[in-house]
Amino acid sequence: MRILLWHVHGSWTTSFVQGSHRYLLPVTEPRGPDGLGRARTWDWPESAVEVPVHELRSTPFDLVILQRPQDAQLVVDWTGLVPGIDVPAIYVEHNTPQQDVPNTRHPAADHPGLLVVHVTDFNDLFWDCGSTPTTVIEHGIVDPGERYTGELAHAAVVVNDPVRRGRVTGTDLLPGFAEHAPLDVFGMRVNALRHHPHYLPDRMHLHEDLPQEQMHTEIARRRVYVHPIRWTSLGLSLLEAMQLGMPVVALATTEAARAVTPGAGVVSPSVTELHEAMRAFIDDKELARETGAAAREAALERYGLKRFLKHWDQVLTEVTS
Repeated sequence: MRILLWHVHGSWTTSFVQGSHRYLLPVTEPRGPDGLGRARTWDWPESAVEVPVHELRSTPFDLVILQRPQDAQLVVDWTGLVPGIDVPAIYVEHNTPQQDVPNTRHPAADHPGLLVVHVTDFNDLFWDCGSTPTTVIEHGIVDPGERYTGELAHAAVVVNDPVRRGRVTGTDLLPGFAEHAPLDVFGMRVNALRHHPHYLPDRMHLHEDLPQEQMHTEIARRRVYVHPIRWTSLGLSLLEAMQLGMPVVALATTEAARAVTPGAGVVSPSVTELHEAMRAFIDDKELARETGAAAREAALERYGLKRFLKHWDQVLTEVTS
């Protein structure tokens, strides 16, 4: 099957393009948000191919994956085809609703011919999609391998754009965790924290834009993974940390409470309890290792790539048949 989709969510797309199809990625000049093409920091197979926007009108495809409100109009402008009418279409919703929760209407609500695929049951519950049918395909990630050493008595956190996103990503909570253990912050645009009031230069260490392979290795050297995100579907960095073999402490918000099963870490809405749990893992290397092993087993079972791709193949077949 030839599938047109945008490079919007790098981690999710990395998993999606591991399937048996051909994946067409629009490219604009310069490479802006509507035409990033292939990833630069993830390892994608050759079946994920770049297609210049001006060639899309003459490039056949069997299905389009929409991920943003503007994607449907881009398909019309670039190909002359109307998603859901002239070509089968699926809208993948990666995010939690952002406004008027829990009454937020989805951009694809009451849209004839579309199917909305949510990445978590939490999202399916909270978005109002009206008469548009929905289903849930839970995340599956490429196994980074068991790399955990825990050699550094530090905590690791991955957060992208922490200054702009603020309370959404729990940026205000980082100093509290850093007071209990040195905190290594990884992600995109984390260097902006250097000029932010929540930055503690003696307790927080920033690591911006590392290639995924290097970042996984570095994170796994830390004793424990911290997930301070208040409002997101389900951070894939949390699942990656678990598959690396790390013990995790996470806010009990959105889907995190289902992802972190008993014995795989500590999940709580109490930041104080999370501080205590983090400190316990920092102080007890054996406890950290045992918990991390349980976390890896749980994440592999529920968020393995094979299950993810099989479920997607089922849905793609249904939509195009």
